[in-house]
Amino acid sequence: MKVIENQTFDMERALYGSKGIIVRNCSFDGPADGESAFKEGKDIEAAHCFFNLRYPFWHDDGLTITDSEMTEACRAALWYSNHVEIADTKLHGIKALRECGDVVIRDCDIISPEFGWSVRGIRMEDTRAVSEYFMMRSENLVFKGVNFKGKYSFQYIKNAVFENCELDTKDAFWHGENITVRDSVVKGEYLGWYSDGLTLIGCKIIGTQPLCYCKNLKLIDCEMLDTDLAFEKSEVEAVITTKVDSIKNPLSGRIQVPEVGELIIDDANAKGGVLIGERKKDSRKMFNCA
Repeated sequence: MKVIENQTFDMERALYGSKGIIVRNCSFDGPADGESAFKEGKDIEAAHCFFNLRYPFWHDDGLTITDSEMTEACRAALWYSNHVEIADTKLHGIKALRECGDVVIRDCDIISPEFGWSVRGIRMEDTRAVSEYFMMRSENLVFKGVNFKGKYSFQYIKNAVFENCELDTKDAFWHGENITVRDSVVKGEYLGWYSDGLTLIGCKIIGTQPLCYCKNLKLIDCEMLDTDLAFEKSEVEAVITTKVDSIKNPLSGRIQVPEVGELIIDDANAKGGVLIGERKKDSRKMFNCA
């Protein structure tokens, strides 16, 4: 592979169409303000590089980026690219990953509104992310050890697994399908509305009005803290290990919970059962909402 080292590029399409190159200690910055440095490339490795110009990696196939920085000025850094690995890198430009496939991200720092739209296959590990509309309409996601903060995350995603993550986010998983979340903390308002096939296992759920209008919802040994008006019009099977502030009109299924601050049943269509009491006691109270 051709090696390019210790250079600065600021012209338009500086390395357009390159194939089989290693770029080390290079800077993509300067007065010419050129775009699309690596467009239409193949088998590219970039290490210890600085990106301060727009659209560097579009329509690339086979891309590895390590120990690099993409600044706020590096807008829409990766679009329409496949077979991508990014490690130990700062991705700080808006719309940093879109319409890509087969992506691995490890040990990265992401500050990027509208990150990760319509990605097909992504694995993210040990990464910090701050975003809005994060990963919208993406499919086949595996997230492990991810710390996320933002709004409107994971909307319309399909086929996803989250493990040991911390998600501080409003409106997470809206309209999502086939999602499993294990051993994670999910904090925010209006979690999971309109989802189908959302399963939470050993999770801590924090925030108002979670898990409403859901289909095929399952909770297994989860904590729910400061959660009110939960499960409205949801199809739900749940085992909860903490008090829930209030439960409202579950559509169907059964909720097992040690204590409920308020059980609100004022909808004739709410037919879900609520079993209140410690699991090992015989003095549990069963409320059928039918």
